[in-house]
Amino acid sequence: MNTDQMQKYMDLAVDVGMRFGTRLIGALALWIVGRLVARAVVSLVEKACEKRRVDPTLILYLTRALAVTLNIVIGIAILGVFGVETTSFAGILAAMGVAIGLAWSGLLSNLAAGIFMIVLRPFKVGDFVCAAGVTGTVRAIGLFATEIDAPDNVLTTVGNAKVFGDTIQNFSANPYRRVDLTAQLSGAADHQAAIARLRAGLAQIEHVMKDPAPVVEIVDANLAGPVLAVRPFTHNSHYWSVYFATTKLMREALSVFPAPVNAVQVIEKKTAS
Repeated sequence: MNTDQMQKYMDLAVDVGMRFGTRLIGALALWIVGRLVARAVVSLVEKACEKRRVDPTLILYLTRALAVTLNIVIGIAILGVFGVETTSFAGILAAMGVAIGLAWSGLLSNLAAGIFMIVLRPFKVGDFVCAAGVTGTVRAIGLFATEIDAPDNVLTTVGNAKVFGDTIQNFSANPYRRVDLTAQLSGAADHQAAIARLRAGLAQIEHVMKDPAPVVEIVDANLAGPVLAVRPFTHNSHYWSVYFATTKLMREALSVFPAPVNAVQVIEKKTAS
C-alpha cells in the first residue's frame, strides 16, 4: 500500500469519524436535553393536577403514561439524528406493536384493566383493600400492575387484570368497621353476667363507637357451653388497636367465670356414663 492510498484511507476514516462523532454528540445532547424537558413536563403536569386536587391515583397514572410517551418520542428523535427515516421507523414500530400486542395479550389486558380501575375507582392509592387474594394498603396503580403493601410491610405486585377480575374488598370505603371476635363460655357460667361485664368494658375502650353500639350476644352453643359474639365498631384507622384491646378485655373480664370444658372431654364423659 503506497502513501497516497494510506492518506486516502486516513482521510476517509477522519471524515467518517467526524460525521459519526458529530451525530453521537448531537444524539447525546438531545438525550440529555430531552430527558430534562420530559422531567420538567411531567413535573408541571403533576403540580397542575395537585393544584386542582386531582385524585393521587389518577395523577400517578397520567404522569407514568406521559413519561413513557415522552421517552418514546425522544428515542425516535435520536434515531433521526443518526439518519434513520423516522416515518418508516414509525411504520415498523406500529407493525412491531401489533405483533407484540398479539404475543403479549396479557399485558394489554392488564393495561385495559388499569384504565377501567381508574375510571370506575373501586379503590384508590392509600386504601386498605383485599384484592386478588392480597390484603394491604394500595401503594400505586400502575399501567400494568397494582402495588400493595401487606400489613407485614411486604410489597406485593399484582397484575391489574387479576385485580379487576377478582373480588375486591375495600376496607377504607366506609367510615367505620366492625371487629368480629368470639368468646367461649362454660355451660356453668352466668352468661348474662358475662355479657354485662363485656358491654361495660367495651364502653371504656378508646375509639370504640357508641353509635352503632357494640354487640355482645350469644351467637352459638356447643357441648362446652354458649359462645358469645363480641362485636365493637370503630373507625378504620383504629381497627387494630380496638381489636387488641377487646381481646385483652375478654381475657380479663371472663377470667372470673368457670373455664369452659373442652368439647371432646364432654363427649368422653357422656360416653363413659
